[in-house]
Amino acid sequence: MNLFITWDVTPEIIEGWKTPNYYGLLFVTGLMVGYFVIKRMFKREGVHDKYLDQLVLYVVIATIVGARLGHVLFYGPYWDVYQGDMLIREGYFSNPLSILKVWEGGLASHGGAIALLIALWLYSRHLVKLPILWVLDRIVAPFAIAACFIRMGNLMNSEIVGGPTDVSWAFSFPHYYNSETYRYDDTPRHPAQLYEAISYIFIFAFLMFLFWKKKLYQKRGVLFGTFLILLFGARFIIEYVKLGQTDRDAELAINTGQILSIPFVVAGILILWRGLKKERVETDTDHLKVVEEKAKK
Repeated sequence: MNLFITWDVTPEIIEGWKTPNYYGLLFVTGLMVGYFVIKRMFKREGVHDKYLDQLVLYVVIATIVGARLGHVLFYGPYWDVYQGDMLIREGYFSNPLSILKVWEGGLASHGGAIALLIALWLYSRHLVKLPILWVLDRIVAPFAIAACFIRMGNLMNSEIVGGPTDVSWAFSFPHYYNSETYRYDDTPRHPAQLYEAISYIFIFAFLMFLFWKKKLYQKRGVLFGTFLILLFGARFIIEYVKLGQTDRDAELAINTGQILSIPFVVAGILILWRGLKKERVETDTDHLKVVEEKAKK
């Protein structure tokens, strides 16, 4: 007899109410935990709180907007649903207001990563006036722990599930709606969301070790490059047990998530290699302290 875990959890915190829901609660919790992590990092280097507040604003807006638009463009412009015996094509493009319903789920990490890179480039260039790698090296650990909470939110939503399996730790998702069969499907599956969440915890712990114990933030790009390799490398591997999120994935040797992960892994290898060759930089923040001293006078 095959053993499995029945994940009979509904997304709503209050029965019958779409909001508040566990996904939104975990999303916000992830951002808050990430905030306190980077606050400790900034305090370690004597960076004024106002630069943290500005960074949080950039990160939150870029992450939400980028991840949502990434999901819309990469995975869900259109989909087919049955109404009775009639097949109707629906989607974000036919109902644009649904794009704003972030609390219902549907965020793509690749879209969030692209938007975040753009936002952090603007932040580093126009606000702190430091190399972008200085910012990236300090944002990756908070981002990893936030991503862990977001994947737990996906688990609460019974979405981004894995393929069918008979392993003893398989999850049965009674609330998972199979878009291929147009019905709820409780087939035991890989808990792919849990796999990703666990991998992100380990990545977070490793990056914190490199920051606090090895002080590798003194070599620009090492932490960021390590993050790209580990996070998107894990994502590439876990995609093998996940269901494809687009119809075209069934026709591809590797799915959309894997294709989108490859450039990030390659970039991470190059950035890490260059970072390891550099000399250590004791501090990059002296000019920020000078600016603050002048502002007090």
